[in-house]
Amino acid sequence: MARTIIIEEFGGPDTLKLVDREVGEPGPGEVRIAHVACGLNFIDVYQRTGLYPLELPHALGMEAAGIVEAVGDGVTHLQAGQKAAYAATPPGAYSEARVMPASQVCPLPDDIPFEDAASIMLQGMTVEYLFHRVWPLKKGDTVLFHAAAGGVGLLACQWARSEGITLIGTAGTDEKCKMAVDNGASACINYRSEDFVAEVKKLTDDKGVDVVMDGVGKDTFDRSLDCLKPLGMMMSFGNASGPVEPVSLLTLAQKGSLKLTRTTLFTFLADHERCQEMARHLFEKVQSGDVKVNIGQTWKLEEIAEAHRALEARETTGSTILTL
Repeated sequence: MARTIIIEEFGGPDTLKLVDREVGEPGPGEVRIAHVACGLNFIDVYQRTGLYPLELPHALGMEAAGIVEAVGDGVTHLQAGQKAAYAATPPGAYSEARVMPASQVCPLPDDIPFEDAASIMLQGMTVEYLFHRVWPLKKGDTVLFHAAAGGVGLLACQWARSEGITLIGTAGTDEKCKMAVDNGASACINYRSEDFVAEVKKLTDDKGVDVVMDGVGKDTFDRSLDCLKPLGMMMSFGNASGPVEPVSLLTLAQKGSLKLTRTTLFTFLADHERCQEMARHLFEKVQSGDVKVNIGQTWKLEEIAEAHRALEARETTGSTILTL
């Protein structure tokens, strides 16, 4: 049996329940993993509220790190006793242990702690695909990144610095803006006190940026288009403020033949080899020191409702983990 967080109905943080669930043995293509720590991400909120519907009841949590306890037939990249980490479907990482598909579970280097891995798998591989797999970014490009002091944002600031990419961030307080700059942003705009479109134009000599990476959604999307250069790329990858309203293709034409994509990490992770390659790239960034883990908050598994409330209130900085 393993303590596990589930929901039986969609709603607020109070719908999160701690129960004991049987773990069982892995079948073909599966692995059983005992978790040491798991990560908290906005996708967990989307699933809890029903924005991303699940078949109920369902466990939550998309990333974790721990020890492989057993592997099923056909699993060759993992073995019992090995350190491992993942960002993977289906949800179920808010648990002491689980059986799950092995394809997206990745061997974890010995020199990366479980807690660090649990905090960066989903967010770090999100940054990896945004910078390397959606559109070919290169040294000298300019990026506008919203919520630059969040878990994904701080990793993106460091990643950009390591790649020679100029990243302009936005955040909701001066303190958060300072964190973004300290982590590698060339500048950070307090969107509560400044017009981020006007500030981006000033910072780019009225040219705009090559790429916008927007995980905020509804509140930032429309004005972000005005920050792009002609032929620029808008990468929408999250809905922290709500889903984006429909956009006319003519709007993209009128604003400079802009490109637009709505991406999701798990499309990229669906291919086993690509998933493992993305994880290795992330681990190399961490091992080299180019990317440093920033765990801003730690809660115990039984404090999950409090953790969700803090995340939704935008009271968190960096990454958030749950310890088992």
